[in-house]
Amino acid sequence: MEKIIIQPDLCDGCMDCQEACAQLHGTSGILVREVEGSFYPIICQQCEDAPCQLICPTEAMTEEGIDETRCIGCGLCMMVCPFGAVVVQERKAHKCDQCPDLDTPACIKACSKRAIAKVDTAKLQAERQRRHIEKITGLGKKSRKSSDLINVMTASTRAKKAVDKEG
Repeated sequence: MEKIIIQPDLCDGCMDCQEACAQLHGTSGILVREVEGSFYPIICQQCEDAPCQLICPTEAMTEEGIDETRCIGCGLCMMVCPFGAVVVQERKAHKCDQCPDLDTPACIKACSKRAIAKVDTAKLQAERQRRHIEKITGLGKKSRKSSDLINVMTASTRAKKAVDKEG
């Protein structure tokens, strides 16, 4: 699954992402908030067990987005969103749908600082696991001399070595 990720440390608060989204959809699905001089873009995290989807009394909130013909603007989805990514304007709920009709979402195209990106979460997870395995096993690095390593052996391995030396 692909998700839009945010790197707040790169965001300069220009609001270009918010404006691009609003121009495309009428209401922005990304909100940039300032806290003590730092900027934090807030966007729907496309939760698997989305509380907004579970609480919606008209089932207007779906995995694909919001069915505006069913939305009654009750605001329950906005109240339960743990990220504050759902907004209600003009009696309709709005949230990021990741621009499914575009190759690259409008907010990503608009961000000159590259604080917003779309990533394949499965590939990201596999890459992080690969790096972790390399780190703990020493794979991918120059091999060290055996005298540089601490050898850890189980009792059975030590016994087998002792038998091999004798034989």
